[in-house]
Amino acid sequence: MIVPRHPFFLMTLSGLMMLVACSANDKSRKTKFNAGYRSPSLFGSGLRNPDINLPSEFPSDVGISHRRGRTDLPYIAMTFDDGPHPENTPRLLDMLRERNIKATFYVIGRSVDMYPHIVRRMVAEGHEIGNHTWTHPNLTRMSNASIRTEMDRTRNVIISACGVKPRTMRPPYGALRESQRAWIHKEYGYPTIMWNVDPRDWQRPGVSVVTSRILDKTMNGSIVLAHDLHKPTVDAMPDTLDGLLKRGFQFVTVSQLLTLNSSLSDVSTKKPAQPKAVAGGARQDGSESLTFVKVPAFKQ
Repeated sequence: MIVPRHPFFLMTLSGLMMLVACSANDKSRKTKFNAGYRSPSLFGSGLRNPDINLPSEFPSDVGISHRRGRTDLPYIAMTFDDGPHPENTPRLLDMLRERNIKATFYVIGRSVDMYPHIVRRMVAEGHEIGNHTWTHPNLTRMSNASIRTEMDRTRNVIISACGVKPRTMRPPYGALRESQRAWIHKEYGYPTIMWNVDPRDWQRPGVSVVTSRILDKTMNGSIVLAHDLHKPTVDAMPDTLDGLLKRGFQFVTVSQLLTLNSSLSDVSTKKPAQPKAVAGGARQDGSESLTFVKVPAFKQ
């Protein structure tokens, strides 16, 4: 037999011989079916908050100050302070949308002025916007006139950005006297919203620590404090949100949670442990007449 020595012919013949050899070997090996394999989800964890049909309009006598909702049902409000941030907040919004979770954002007025499109997205996706002042000052050191300027500028820029008026406020650092809370409620109709779950994420304790602190302390009616200003906090949210969903909690906005409250404020369905004193004479649950927790100066 004469075999042509043309290079192309030799390469083709060599390839056919290798294919025949591989086919013979493959007949002796069969791929086993892996019953435990699941294709990775294209949409993250696949956990999803149910649609909640609670009203958002709470009565005017709902109370001046709240650190949690009064309910035996597994409703909780996830709140995020000090945004919007140009990178962290959109990433967080993606996580919330993926899980059908509606949160409440206590926004800084000057940040809203810089990133109004992010606030518009918040409202378009069903989240609530709260007033967190224009420059994040300690309100206990300010006159009523100065506080009014902070509140008005923030309210106006929120309305300009998204067409929605804030219903509640949260004081920076949790610092607001009882007399100031009463005055703000009378003038603006804003209940002061505190919290009963604080992971102290502003200290940057680590992603897993933020998650574990929130999971360990959250109960029915909790208002959970977090900060979308900080990247590690947003990094902690997938495991945090999924962990809360796995425990059966359902997410609502602060206003929806307040519709479940009576006219009493700062109430709970379970008797809380006696809070411990922290720096500045404050308590960990932020329930005393003057709540002030020392934190680093606000930075955008």
